This record gives sequence, C-alpha cells and structure tokens, in this order.
Amino acid sequence: MAGAAPEGRSEAARGDSHGRRVRRALLRRFRRPGALLGVVLLLVLLAAAVLAPSIQRHDPTAIHYRALQVGPDAEFWFGTDDLGRSVFARVLHGLRTSLLIGAASVGLALVIGVPLGLVAGYAGGRLDALIVRLLEIDLAFPSILLAIAIVAVLGPGTMNTVYAIAASTVPIYALTVRSTTRALAQRDYVQAARALGAGDWRILLRHLLPGVVPPLLVITTVNVGSAVLAAAGLGYLGLGAQPPTPELGTMLSEARAYLRQAWWMSVFPGLTITCLVLAMNLVGDALGDVYDVRSAGKRG
Repeated sequence: MAGAAPEGRSEAARGDSHGRRVRRALLRRFRRPGALLGVVLLLVLLAAAVLAPSIQRHDPTAIHYRALQVGPDAEFWFGTDDLGRSVFARVLHGLRTSLLIGAASVGLALVIGVPLGLVAGYAGGRLDALIVRLLEIDLAFPSILLAIAIVAVLGPGTMNTVYAIAASTVPIYALTVRSTTRALAQRDYVQAARALGAGDWRILLRHLLPGVVPPLLVITTVNVGSAVLAAAGLGYLGLGAQPPTPELGTMLSEARAYLRQAWWMSVFPGLTITCLVLAMNLVGDALGDVYDVRSAGKRG
C-alpha cells in the first residue's frame, strides 16, 4: 500500500505533463497562418449561423415581387433570387441547416461507430471478424452513392439526409477506434488492470475509451466538413432538405438556370460551402499534427 501512493502520484504527474505538452503543441500549431485562418473562418461562420435571426434584414422565405433577381445592393446585401427572396438571409439559414445536418450525422455515426470499434478491437476473434466484414461491405460503396441509395429508399428530407450521411460515415469511426483499441489493449496498464480483476466494461470505458479520443477529435472535425459537402451534394440533386427550407446545396440547384444573369444566386452559397469545408480541414489538419494523427478518416 505504501508503494501504491507514489506510483499513483507518478501516474498523475505523467498525465499532467502530457496534458501540458498537448496544450503547448496546440498553441504552437494554432499560431500558424493556416490553422489560424481555419479557426477564424470557423468562428465567423458559427457566429453567423447562431446569430442569423439577429443579423438578417429579411425573412429567408419572404417573397418580394418587386425585387426579382436584384443584384447585391444596400437593401439586399447578397441580392435576391428568382422569387425575390433575400439570398443573404437564405445563406445564413442555409448555413445553419448545413451545420445541423453535418453535426447530427457525425454525432449519429459516432454513437454507432465508437461502440462497434471498441467491442471489435477488444473482443477480437469471430466477433471482430464479423464486425469488420460488415464494415467492409459498407466501405465497398462510394459514400455519395450509398447516401443517394439510402435517401432514394427513405425519401428526400433533412432527417433522411442525416441518416444517409451517418450510414456512410460509421465505418470510418468504427475501424479507426478498432485499430486504436487493439494497440491500446496490449499496453502494460491495460494488462495490469485485467490482472487485478477489472471487468471488461471497466477496461473499455476507463482505460481504452480515453485513448481513442485524440484520433476521433481529428476525424470528427474533418468529417463535419465532409458531411456538409455531402449534404450539399444531396441537396443539389434534389434529395436533401426540401423547399422552402433554405439549404446551401438546394440553393445551388435552384441557381443553375440563372448562372449568367444572376451570378450571386450561386456564388454566395458556393463560397459559404467552400469556406466552411476549408475551415474544418485546416482545423482538422492542425489537430492531426498535434496528436500525430494522419489520414483523418476520409473515404471516397
């Protein structure tokens, strides 16, 4: 017992030292121009999405018959669309919709994928093989085609878009967690916990789950941007959020017929998608450098 206290203090000291190293690495990485640009872009876009009702001047669904396809001016900052609706207001609310879809789909994929990966990596054997085979079947389909097929079966709509994107993202999380869990399960502290009689659930939740957080943090950051891009693609095809709900991909689809005479209808939604995906990738790359995580969970 006397030797246990110094050992416990030593473990705590090592944990504190590791935490300080990570914080210093985060500060160094996020002082770099690329990472700083990503953080600033992300904060601006999040603020715009959250404060949309306060900063918009017009209702995103209000029709102004006397202002059809008006270019950007003092009244309509991003112009109006073919129905006279404010593009600025619709971009703000479309950004909110896209972010909600991205966050919800990634959250759902995490809830499903993380337990699958933990169980597969820790249990091994036939259960591991079965889970991996199922995940590989999912990965055999290109993500956008799988999402299109799911939405085609369930029907277009915001929630079905969330389900479709989540289904195509689950293998990324599950396989990442599985590989990390398999490596962590061989560590001395896990073997010691098992030898001392710790139950499987205690080992999974107390010793293994914290170890998979760093790669998950990187992958999640990047995949929110990928999910927004996938939602925009489904919206562009008419399979995502349905009118009159503003959504960036749907707005691009509506603007196809007016590329020459009303360029602002497509430019501003497109720029918003680009900035959001760029911000997520820059922040994800910076986090990947800090935690030494490469190839942050992208699939075709």
